[in-house]
Formats: sequence, C-alpha cells, structure tokens
Amino acid sequence: YRKTNVFRDSFLQNKAKFQLEPVVNSSVIMSITTETKAYGFHAGKGIRMTIREEIEQLKKEKNAVILAHYYVRPEVQALADYIGDSYYLSDMATKVDASVIVLCGVRFMGESAKILNPGKKVLLPDLHADCPMAHMAAIEKIEEVRKEYPDVAVVCYVNSTAELKSHSDVCVTSSNAVKIVKELPNHDIFFIPEKHIILNDGFCHVHAAIRPEAAKAAKEARPQAKLLVHPECRSEVVALADYVGSTAGIIKYAEASKNTEFLVATELGVFAELKKRCPDKK
Repeated sequence: YRKTNVFRDSFLQNKAKFQLEPVVNSSVIMSITTETKAYGFHAGKGIRMTIREEIEQLKKEKNAVILAHYYVRPEVQALADYIGDSYYLSDMATKVDASVIVLCGVRFMGESAKILNPGKKVLLPDLHADCPMAHMAAIEKIEEVRKEYPDVAVVCYVNSTAELKSHSDVCVTSSNAVKIVKELPNHDIFFIPEKHIILNDGFCHVHAAIRPEAAKAAKEARPQAKLLVHPECRSEVVALADYVGSTAGIIKYAEASKNTEFLVATELGVFAELKKRCPDKK
C-alpha cells in the first residue's frame, strides 16, 4: 500500500525541487485584506483599476487560477475561481489549465497542490498561514510503531505536512477515511495526525474547542435545528450530531435537506458558502 500513496511517491520523486513560494506582488497580498472596491495601480503602469480588476488582469498575464478553501474570509472566496475543501482543491489543482496556482488556504493545502503538480508554480498569499494539527505527528513515532507492529498501515490524513505524507502508506480525507481503512488488509492501523478520527494524539484546535456542553445547549435552545458536525470534533460532540461529515458534506447536506434551520459545528468560514447555497435557510 505504500506504493499507492500518490502524495508520498510524488513528494519523494520531486523532493529536491519541492518549494512553495509566497505571493510577492503587493496588490495580490492586499487583495486578501482590503475591500475589492479599493483602487490601486496595476504593476506600476499607472492604470487605475479596482483590486478585483487588477487581480483579473494579473491572472490573464500569468495564466493563473485562484483556489480558495471554505475556511478563508468571504471576500477572498468571492475572488476565487474555485472554492472547496482540502481534497477538492487538491483534485482541482490537477485539472485546471493554468501555469500558476494561487492557493488561498493553509500551508499543507499548498504543499498538496505542489506535490500533485510539480511542474506548476504554487503561490501562497501568506506562508505563515498554517494548520497546527498538520504537524501533530512525529516521524520518529511512525518508525517506532512500524518496528513494533510490522503489519501496520500508516494512514495519513490529508491535513498533514508533505513530510508526514512521505512516511505514510495511504492518504485519506475526513469523508473517505473510514471507508478506506475498512478496505485495508492490515490488522493494525496507525492514523496520523488526528486523534478524533482514529488513534494518535493530534487534534484540530478549532474543532476541539467546540464543547459537548455548548452543542447540547444549542440543541435545547433550537430543538427544530439539525446539528451538523465535522468529524474532527470531539467524540462527545459527534455523538450528538444529526449529520457527521466533511466541510463539503456539511454544505451539501444543508443544501439538500428539507430542514430550514441548522447548528453547524465547524470553522466559521464555511458560512459564506452556506449562505450562498442556502439563502432561505438559517
């Protein structure tokens, strides 16, 4: 199964040239912190245009595409060509006909896009945008587990660093982790880095901060609402859920459901897409 990990194989083959680059054009950096109605001057040419117009012009000049995660600010999502969860963005990065990919998300998402597209330039507006959980596993621990359990399959959550992916056997997402693990012939499974899905001691600080007491109180206050929970949440919160799924799964469930009110246990950025797809729901 180690040979089936496309992230691992691509990383090892291209490790010498693997590099993410920050966005150096100040106008693009400004675009994620300033209203799109503000004005600037394109590339020093003295052409007055809105930031949105400048970004569109730069995209044409550089043959670039903007991918944004559901978790980023709504005004950034409004500028993106494609919006989705981490798996969707990784998959879309392999399909877009562009020389430059601007990934508006955290570092591991940019790494995933670069691993799958070694010939393309991947830009991150902010190299300091990071997911703490992506680092919550140690290579030494992985090797220790392999020695103790020769049959073990190291299953790596997509929300992890490129280095951790290179030491795993299979890379999965929150939506397909259980399905893939069930299909593995191995008796022993070591899942990294998220403990709320299976094993290890890693966690997402955003989802871990959602307490079962708060979820219960919200359900009691709005008994007609469905509780939609991300699997990275605490097991006690997951047990209270009407639906458990990835960010994309939560959005699809709310959109398709006949219910008109929901309690959503995940990062706040997802509300931008929920409001867009479910304008008549609360």
